[in-house]
Amino acid sequence: MNSTGNNRPLIIPALGGIYAALGDISETILRVVAGAALVVHGSGKIVNPMGSVEMVEGLGFYPGVFWSPLLAATEFFGGILLTIGLLTRPAAFATAIVLAVTIYFHGFVQGQGWSGSEKSILWTAILFFFVIRGASNHSVDARIGKEF
Repeated sequence: MNSTGNNRPLIIPALGGIYAALGDISETILRVVAGAALVVHGSGKIVNPMGSVEMVEGLGFYPGVFWSPLLAATEFFGGILLTIGLLTRPAAFATAIVLAVTIYFHGFVQGQGWSGSEKSILWTAILFFFVIRGASNHSVDARIGKEF
């Protein structure tokens, strides 16, 4: 197995050491950026958790007074958990579910197709990566020695 984690030979073998050295940190960077972006995205909702009541009811989630704070908490606190790498898999799963709903809403309900949901598709793919892989060695999960 080469330093990229597979059995295929590298076209430029000298890069193998760089790939090996940066592999773990690149996952950490992706997780931290994804988590921080979710925190920023959810921060407005956490300040005003009832501000999205009409939006979530427009998606078909009733009562909105229940779902709106849940949405706010999932995005904001899920983002914090992802950023620090604590309970990484459940946090990634919960936020991926939220984003899968937005794919459905924009892509199918509003009829926007791919162009209306491409960001949500990308976000869901990133979060699914962390559902499967968990956090890297640079995480609270790794420090406590247990993962979900």
